[in-house]
Amino acid sequence: MLLFIALAHAHMYLYNSDSSGFRGYDLNGGPVDRFVAGLQVLFVDARALPMFAALFGYGLIQLANRRIAAGAEWRDVRRLLRRRSLWLIVFGFAHALLLFFGDILVTYGLLALVLVGMLRARDRVLLWVAGLWTLVFAALATLPAWAIVIEGSPPLPTSVESPIEAAGQRLAIWAGLGPMLVLDIVTPFLLGIWAARRRLLDEPGQHRALLARVAVAGIVITVVGGTPLALMDAQIWTDWTTGTAVAAYAMHSVTGIAGGLAYAAIVGLIAHRVAGAPGRVTIALTACGQRSLTCYLLQSVVFVALFAPFTLGLGGQLSDAGASAVAIGTWLTTVLLAEVMRRAGWRGPAENLLRRLTYANHHPS
Repeated sequence: MLLFIALAHAHMYLYNSDSSGFRGYDLNGGPVDRFVAGLQVLFVDARALPMFAALFGYGLIQLANRRIAAGAEWRDVRRLLRRRSLWLIVFGFAHALLLFFGDILVTYGLLALVLVGMLRARDRVLLWVAGLWTLVFAALATLPAWAIVIEGSPPLPTSVESPIEAAGQRLAIWAGLGPMLVLDIVTPFLLGIWAARRRLLDEPGQHRALLARVAVAGIVITVVGGTPLALMDAQIWTDWTTGTAVAAYAMHSVTGIAGGLAYAAIVGLIAHRVAGAPGRVTIALTACGQRSLTCYLLQSVVFVALFAPFTLGLGGQLSDAGASAVAIGTWLTTVLLAEVMRRAGWRGPAENLLRRLTYANHHPS
């Protein structure tokens, strides 16, 4: 699923157009570009982030349970998780400073730092808070649309020719964007915690019917809710009003939660299907998932090397379709590298560093 992250981010490095849509795609692109834009708005944008938020919440429960099973008390586990969250924020800062303004590590770090207590909340509390926050988020999601309609899409630092100036602009955007994205993923994060308590992805065979329902319903909801904005960004629907644009943007964002949950459920169903006899492709994809932090950061390294005006400068030449092709190639490369690391018995270097920093001087009380 890191493929979706690559697809969502690659076009943000382009700077050869002065007219972009609600999700940042070039409004002056050719037919193939418009098709790619519509497809990604429908299935990728605002869908990948909720998926990883759900898996992130799920993973925190797994980590907490392992520590408690090893004899740690909750207060020690909470301290450890907060320490890990702080280091994720530091990683995010470095990522934004050196590579990409749209870093999401700070988002997950802040989310876990603030909501770590929800790992102990009752199921009813989790579901009530998730439901209420979805309503709040639906209202908040209209604000970016109003801003884009009134002021246009904000300028991005990807066209800045000075590496130093670009770094400063990246940090300025990152400082506001990262915390703001936390608001987008509270609901899937909480539902990921709820799912982990039921071991939906640990034991997918026992929950296959539920996972299938979530997958089907989530895809239907995300397609229906995302179609209006996809038609707008693909330049198929051009006579929209401000009101319809704001409604379409908000609906796209909110129904993206369902899409993210559907993708997480599909991961569980696939895991059940290939359990016991995984093929080479499955093994390589699993290796990439186990080194997701490293592979995520490598994507940004490749994109800067290819797209930035102070490197190869392809961001001023490629279209949206070309950027997506680069994204797919980059993702495939990271999968191959992850498989090489697996065969060599190496953990991901970023995962290793995060683990060492998290557990350094950690003494249970």
